[in-house]
Amino acid sequence: MSACPADRRRGFTLIELLVVMSIIALLLAIAVPRYMSRLKNSRETVLQQTLAVTRDALDKFYADSGKYPDTLDRLVSAKYLRNLPFDPITESTTTWILVPPEDPEKGVVYDLHSGADGKGRDGRPYREW
Repeated sequence: MSACPADRRRGFTLIELLVVMSIIALLLAIAVPRYMSRLKNSRETVLQQTLAVTRDALDKFYADSGKYPDTLDRLVSAKYLRNLPFDPITESTTTWILVPPEDPEKGVVYDLHSGADGKGRDGRPYREW
């Protein structure tokens, strides 16, 4: 018995598969760059918010104790922050650049900046935020 023509129609031809793969590749080429830029923008927004909240906690700690904390851990242990601040760019809690006050007798951590390399969407390096 010979195979009937209906049996040959069960699978896809190589051309059909190539067309589908090309369409998928084209859609990914459009979507992935947009997704990556949105992801970067959202990380920068989270970094700005984290810096604002942590700086506010530093100011409150200073107002209450008359001195800046010796470490960021002190803000957590004194209940000014729930957790150590998380840097969304470096994806770490240990890469912060701690800035001391001009007068060393006022403490150790006056301000902090991200330890991330690179620049934000405004052109400023993350280390200057």
